[in-house]
Amino acid sequence: MCGIVGAIGQRKVTDILIEGLKRLEYRGYDSAGMAVLDKEKGRINCIKKLGKVAALEEAVAHSSAKGMLGIAHTRWATHGKPSEANAHPHCSSDGLALVHNGIIENYLSLKEGLIKSGYEFITETDTEVIVHLIHAELNKSDVGVTQAVKNVVSVLEGAYGLAIISKDDPDKIVVARSGSPLVIGVGIGENFIASDPSALGQVTDRFIYLEEGDIAEVTNKKITIWNEGVELKRNIVRLRDEMEDTVKGDYRHFMLKEIFEQKSAITNTLAGKLSKTHVLEQAFGLEAQAIFEKTKSVQIVACGTSYHAGMIAKFWFENIARMPCSVDIASEYRYRNILVPENCLFVTVSQSGETADTLAALKYAKESGYEGTLAICNVPSSSLVRESNLSIMTVAGKEIGVASTKAFTTQLSILSLLAISLARHRGLAEQEEALLVEDLQHLPGIIEETLKLDGLIAKISHDFAEKNHALFLGRGVQYPVAKEGALKLKEISYIHAEAYPAGELKHGPLALVDNEMPVIAIAPNDELLEKLKSNLQEVIARGGRLYVFADADAGFSNDPATTVINIPHCSDFLSPIIYTIPLQLLSYHVAVIKGTDVDQPRNLAKSVTVE
Repeated sequence: MCGIVGAIGQRKVTDILIEGLKRLEYRGYDSAGMAVLDKEKGRINCIKKLGKVAALEEAVAHSSAKGMLGIAHTRWATHGKPSEANAHPHCSSDGLALVHNGIIENYLSLKEGLIKSGYEFITETDTEVIVHLIHAELNKSDVGVTQAVKNVVSVLEGAYGLAIISKDDPDKIVVARSGSPLVIGVGIGENFIASDPSALGQVTDRFIYLEEGDIAEVTNKKITIWNEGVELKRNIVRLRDEMEDTVKGDYRHFMLKEIFEQKSAITNTLAGKLSKTHVLEQAFGLEAQAIFEKTKSVQIVACGTSYHAGMIAKFWFENIARMPCSVDIASEYRYRNILVPENCLFVTVSQSGETADTLAALKYAKESGYEGTLAICNVPSSSLVRESNLSIMTVAGKEIGVASTKAFTTQLSILSLLAISLARHRGLAEQEEALLVEDLQHLPGIIEETLKLDGLIAKISHDFAEKNHALFLGRGVQYPVAKEGALKLKEISYIHAEAYPAGELKHGPLALVDNEMPVIAIAPNDELLEKLKSNLQEVIARGGRLYVFADADAGFSNDPATTVINIPHCSDFLSPIIYTIPLQLLSYHVAVIKGTDVDQPRNLAKSVTVE
């Protein structure tokens, strides 16, 4: 599963398909292919290559593939090793071709039925099952390809974004979406489909975003969409070039733009990795299930912001998976005498995948007897990904600002999936997993609500402009959130900021508290709330100035010593992600007031490639 592109029009589409695949290369992939309908000869030409899109481009240039209807795909293996045979598109007979993003969980039982019906399988993938099912529907009843797709998706369990073409229905692409994104690009006398609008920026700026359960028929002149059998209309959205990752658009800084992109970044990161009720663990790689079944503990190694993501994940592994978890700073990890527990999974977390300390830790770990190595990264072609047994991508897009925002929250999203996946192997009840998955499905909407606090936080930030120090407090899983908030403030505003567990106040930090030391507290309505309130009374008693980011039901109110910022209600599970966002906004607005270089703070680099 990775990238989908398709086109139907009144010109040859091979160049459009190749360019679309190139625009999706940032997502990472192991093979590429396309299927083009030659209407004159009444056949589908399918060309697939292992490796880069450039290899496919060369193969297409030396082929007879031509036509005004085609689909293309870049694949990241989840079922079956990387190979030309397992690459997409997949065909049934010589007249039906299909590309697929996502994971079909019940493919083995469906495959058994197809084999009994006489179908032969030439790949190891779950996708081949879908194309044969559609072919079988076409053979057993007098229906077109659109109706056949409607019939087949009703029996699929898991996540899918599908695009199908047929030589017997030569004037349409049929697409279907459940848990994996698809868009339709709207042209004039031609239309397009893709898994991401960025794939089609060269041919259109008008898009229809398909929603969960949509099935659509796309011709060169018409787009018809159904959901649950009912034909409906979807709005056309115009996207402008300046909204691309490398342009700020209407935002003053990349950091602010990237803070506001977190809803879409997390949506994209979770896409294709969740069914309606559980995590699709195949998204972690071909060997994931075997490794996860053996895993009894987790070792996380990372640097900076990614280290804070690991600290938060430790709570998830312990509370959800009931599994020991250790978290180490990469630059320190390999300088200890490491005692590796039996059946321990080694997890690295990095935005760039080229962080020198993290790479060195991975090299050390590979010689130390871990059960397996897993990389969580935003760059599929990075060294960290290539050198790990398993890898899973955050789909944050390019992050320009040195101070990480959307990379951090997408890392947390992936770590939450990992915790749930490991918990399933340790007896997590189906209904408990379903509730956690439901939380994750609501996460983008809660982020959208949280971002509405931007104006209020911008006003509050003026209180910090002349301060030289700040103290961040949190309890439990909110302590690493406080550490991340302090890191952001010091990175871009150059204000000295530290974070402590709130219970540690009386063991030293309380000596720093006065009316010149703003104290920022993170206060969700959780089991530690009352203890936190007691800690904060110690700040007020010493004349401190409190800024409390709190759940509306937490019982805080504004007074001369306390400013309360009410955060949208969320579950304890999601609270570390949600409470991070207002702290990002606070650090941003303080830095703007102080006039620092927000996107490129002094002395710092985006990717630290030296020890």
